[in-house]
Amino acid sequence: MDDLVQQAMAKWPNVPDCYGWLGLDARGDWYMRDDQTQALGTFTQSKGSRLQHEKLIAFIGRNYACDKQGHWYFQNGPQRVYVELEATPWVWRLQPDGTIHAHTGMPVRMQRCIMDEHGRVYLDTEQGFGLLHTQDVVQAADLVEAGLWVPQAVPARELPKRFGYVRSPQQSAVAQVKT
Repeated sequence: MDDLVQQAMAKWPNVPDCYGWLGLDARGDWYMRDDQTQALGTFTQSKGSRLQHEKLIAFIGRNYACDKQGHWYFQNGPQRVYVELEATPWVWRLQPDGTIHAHTGMPVRMQRCIMDEHGRVYLDTEQGFGLLHTQDVVQAADLVEAGLWVPQAVPARELPKRFGYVRSPQQSAVAQVKT
């Protein structure tokens, strides 16, 4: 996490959390979701505006983390901005040399390969759990055929619980208020 972010958190410890305004899609792209976009439905129904500013995207990536409940967020100075996930908290890119990078650019090492009933490929890494980018599935298939990756079958509905992440912190927060 950036030093300036940590300093802001110490200076203003009681800034309210923000829900619904930021989303991460299944291709590793960040989306800003204003009130109008949120009124149209969940993140999977209405994504919002794709972020394209490289420095902002890098800032979000450096300050992206998870709380104890499995809610992923971007620490924006003193404010925690919870992220709506289209699929998983990480989107992995398989490089031509076989290495794996996160959607944030960080290199990671795979611990195991997962495949759901729809043929989507996921990787569990030391950094966490994520979806393999669709453009990299052919290269992954080559690794499976070569015996280098052995996917385990896991139903898609079980992935969030098994790997400890919440796709919609906003819906989770609303549900907690109702109980």
